Amino acid sequence: MAKLLYFADLVDRLGRASEDVEFPSEVTTVESLLAWLRRRAGDWEQALQADAVRVTVNKQFSVAASPVKNQDEIALVP
Repeated sequence: MAKLLYFADLVDRLGRASEDVEFPSEVTTVESLLAWLRRRAGDWEQALQADAVRVTVNKQFSVAASPVKNQDEIALVP
């Protein structure tokens, strides 16, 4: 499982500071992860627009094409 960490106002907007998730097969990059999370709709769609968050994968800042795996720690920072 991947560990997702949410920071700052994302905690209030999304109602959680962290969660453990198993990615579906289509989630292979930061870009596809954000798209998958936005499908939760509501505040998720607004809060996780690509230009609204920075993403770290295993404590390294990433870009949209950076790979993600189920074993990663991924932080989302507004």
